[in-house]
Amino acid sequence: MSALRIAIADDHAVVRTGYRRLLELEDGIEVVAEFGDGDSACEWLTAHPADILILDLSMPGRAGMETLQRLRARAPHLQVLVFTMHESPALAAQAMRLGARGYLTKSSPPEALVGAVRDIAAGERSLAEGLEEEMKQKTRRVPLAHLALSARELDIFLLLARGLSVEEIAAQGRMSFKTAANYQTSIRKKTGLGSSLDMHRYAIAHGLLPEGPGAPL
Repeated sequence: MSALRIAIADDHAVVRTGYRRLLELEDGIEVVAEFGDGDSACEWLTAHPADILILDLSMPGRAGMETLQRLRARAPHLQVLVFTMHESPALAAQAMRLGARGYLTKSSPPEALVGAVRDIAAGERSLAEGLEEEMKQKTRRVPLAHLALSARELDIFLLLARGLSVEEIAAQGRMSFKTAANYQTSIRKKTGLGSSLDMHRYAIAHGLLPEGPGAPL
């Protein structure tokens, strides 16, 4: 049997190296590519074969949710495992709606990553422990404002909620100031949240951001 082809997208080189070493200790697994941003991941994976992408949510350029959505459209046979610092049932539910096959937190033990990769390769989905029931509880509640956002808008919403300015978002997302400002306007209209402080409070209340300033995804 051919080896399971894995790609890794995370903006920290030391983290990618750790994942690679962990996975390549396993029989039948080969890491075929690494990426530090979503744009590079989309470009390479559209043109080259891989079985599973391990995807961080917070990266330069196109962040995780939009990268996930684009890859599901461009490389439909590629399976995506979201691997993030953020233990959020709301984000997990959104990622699964956009086509992810798994959602795992970086606080999980190392063997959980290997197990998730094996499960997804076998056609199953894989969720961090406890998230399944929390996601079900979320879906029973009233519709939430952030569910009206596109994947790109959600990525930018989370940056606004963290307190980044439009200028900072434009630079981080590699877009013009006007484009970033237009996204901000659209997000405000769709969510009814008029300020970054309102967005921050909403994000904390609905588990879209971890408690504490500057906590990463």
